[in-house]
Amino acid sequence: MSTLKITPLGGLGEVGKNMMVYESDGEIVVIDAGLAFPRDEHLGVDLVLPDISYLRDNADRVRAVLLTHAHEDHVGALPYLMREVRIPEVWGTRLTLGLLQPKLDEHGLAQAAELKEARPDDGAVQIGSFRAEFIRMAHSVPDTVAIALEVGGLRILHTGDYKLDHTPVDGLRTDVGRLAELGNRGVDLMLGDSTNAERPGFTGSEKLVGEAFRQIIPTRQGRVLVASFASNVHRMQQAVDVAVETGRKVCIIGRSMRKNLNIARNLGYLEAPDDTFIRPPELEELAPHEAMILCTGSQGEPMSALTRIAYNDHPAVTVDRGDTVILSAKPVPGNELRVHDTINRLAKGGAEVLHQEIAPVHVSGHGMAEEIRTVLGLVRPKAVMPVHGEFRMLAAHAQLARDSGVPAGSIVLAENGSVVELDERGPRIVDRIETGVTFVDGLGVGDVRDVALRDRRHMSEDGVLIVVATVGANGAQPTGSPELIVRGFGESESLLDELRGESARVMDRCLEQDVTEIKLLQEHLHDELAQLIYDRTGRRPMILPVIVEV
Repeated sequence: MSTLKITPLGGLGEVGKNMMVYESDGEIVVIDAGLAFPRDEHLGVDLVLPDISYLRDNADRVRAVLLTHAHEDHVGALPYLMREVRIPEVWGTRLTLGLLQPKLDEHGLAQAAELKEARPDDGAVQIGSFRAEFIRMAHSVPDTVAIALEVGGLRILHTGDYKLDHTPVDGLRTDVGRLAELGNRGVDLMLGDSTNAERPGFTGSEKLVGEAFRQIIPTRQGRVLVASFASNVHRMQQAVDVAVETGRKVCIIGRSMRKNLNIARNLGYLEAPDDTFIRPPELEELAPHEAMILCTGSQGEPMSALTRIAYNDHPAVTVDRGDTVILSAKPVPGNELRVHDTINRLAKGGAEVLHQEIAPVHVSGHGMAEEIRTVLGLVRPKAVMPVHGEFRMLAAHAQLARDSGVPAGSIVLAENGSVVELDERGPRIVDRIETGVTFVDGLGVGDVRDVALRDRRHMSEDGVLIVVATVGANGAQPTGSPELIVRGFGESESLLDELRGESARVMDRCLEQDVTEIKLLQEHLHDELAQLIYDRTGRRPMILPVIVEV
């Protein structure tokens, strides 16, 4: 019997950037290549990736990347990995590859790897010395799979994200029969989703959200806006179905949602009559009760569609009294304040806002404690390694495994960088590799290790402009002209006068349009002044807008 080495590069002790490395007989396969989104302290950072140094150092041994599903925290880092490491094969289900292809095209990687469709009903495939099976799982994006790997007489199950939804929208349930059959063959180690391990009971079916839509939407006389994750094809399908039933036209706002919906329709994962959808300019031609808007921004992202709508900063959509906004998503930890701010602004504009705290408009895509217990009972693994979650979630999953009869010595609580060795004696942590994160900043990947150093370098090369603008309470007009502090980019008096005038015009224009949210004001000031300075000097100084309420 061989030895299998398992090394998580991301996804343990955190939610996001899931990436797991499996090694045996000198060959490597990787399951998932996800990213995470920056926290507030990551100034200027766009994306957070796993540190792939280990894969870069062992690039000649990488045989394939296997994808469990299409969420960004499982596939978003793949283009960046493929820039650094030659990946001979990428395996994923039809929708997963369909949503992945445009990402690869954007990075100029369309032909960089052979994309191979994983078909859960077709049995195992051979990838080097690894034998892989794909098992259908229900989740909040269609075409999700668990992956069973066999190598050297060892068998592991990597569940990916899952729930036990008995009434999924597409009718494709988690394949409990295959899981039980796999358990009968014997599973040496199960790596299981821990996201909802702390929460007792069962996760509600996705169909419950559709039933809520059918109760809520027909009674509304104004516009209905539904905000959800752009990848939640089933949620979009249910909203579209209700729109068709109630005679509403559907307008898609948000680039990622529009792209995903088009891909899902082309591949047959979302169905609707062609005349269901309208473009944003056509909204003006419809009465409020004839329109539904599907949009991004359920996490309160500053420049997302829903946030811009909430702050009267969207060119095509506003909310008025009588409109209904359905927030069909749960705030990701850390986004709660942004979401609350968006809800407050929408309510101030006269809309009724329905969210999961007051209406059944969202269900999780991750199984809760009883579902994890059920899967443990079906698979009956000899050992368990909780993955996909913060450490408290991993610990809760470990307790569920102990309750299910897995010996405490056969439960591995690992961290990113832990090297877990599995053989006939079971799993154990034998080593640790250096891991961390890689920041993506614009077109730069990995060159921002310390944000403070990046900022200092930026200022030394292109200078800095600080704009201090004042607004009255409740978004009143500015109490004085903006003040400028400029260092290091060849400033002249004529340029300073032009910058002051442009700053004042931006502030006046925003406040006339009732754009009063501080971050949006800062964003507008930053973008307008950056373009003006580049046009005049060819330089891109660091621009720090400061808005002071007086």
